[in-house]
Amino acid sequence: MTETVLSSARREVVIGFERPFVIIGERINPTGRKVLAAEMAADDFSRVETDAMAQVQAGAHMLDVNAGIPLADEPALLARAVKLVQSVTDAPLSIDSSIVAALEAGLAVYEGKALVNSVTGEEERLESVLPLVRKHGAAVVAISNDETGISEDPDVRFEVAKRIVERAADHGIPRSDIVVDPLVMPIGAINQAGRQVMHILRRLREELKVNSTCGASNISFGLPNRNGINGTFLSMAITAGMTSAITNPLHGDIVQTCLAADVMMGHDPDCRRWIAKYREPPAPGSEGERGRRAGGRRRRRG
Repeated sequence: MTETVLSSARREVVIGFERPFVIIGERINPTGRKVLAAEMAADDFSRVETDAMAQVQAGAHMLDVNAGIPLADEPALLARAVKLVQSVTDAPLSIDSSIVAALEAGLAVYEGKALVNSVTGEEERLESVLPLVRKHGAAVVAISNDETGISEDPDVRFEVAKRIVERAADHGIPRSDIVVDPLVMPIGAINQAGRQVMHILRRLREELKVNSTCGASNISFGLPNRNGINGTFLSMAITAGMTSAITNPLHGDIVQTCLAADVMMGHDPDCRRWIAKYREPPAPGSEGERGRRAGGRRRRRG
């Protein structure tokens, strides 16, 4: 099955149908975060550094890095953020911008194989982003909308994704380096949004054979108890074929949902990752605790 390989200078992450679900941390994004935006605009990247390390510690496999601040020098800010994040963590990055010059600046300083976020089906965007992806040997998020906007017909969105995959091939980019975003719409506004996404995901997996991602929190926009909606959505999406998502790993229940889905999908052999994270340590003075300490002493003697 299709595997999308991303890397930093020291670490590789693989997105694939038979691989564990990949969590892409969403926090390094000034959109909707006024304090972060003001700090980045003032050349203060301390919060970027803190957020990068916290997300990886919480369970993110990759990090999305965005520097979209109105009236700021986004190419310079994005390049600075990419370099900083790579200096404090070995997680591969998704370089996120709607400005091609910013994508190019981020890719120019990146060490490894990045995920470019993103390209749409609009002709101008295809012809500006795809050559850049090819030049830097990156992978790319393909968002399934075009000049006509975002269709509520999931089959129309699938056709947009298919066209992007075909155009990428014309530029020498294999389908393994395309990660499709089927566009998750707020279910509070569009009652069929969940069913639409599940329908597209199945077609992406079975027909187009490409990996997928999304901005997972979009599904719950405007609703109370958003994490409850987000977690249920992710578990269902993983079952339908989604292989990664941009989400907030600082919400422990979201990470738990993804790890549990890996168990149920057979992507966590012998439940090793689940057990390693959630097994309670033996109580002090218990047989298990004494055995653990004795085992440790025996290993040290050897």
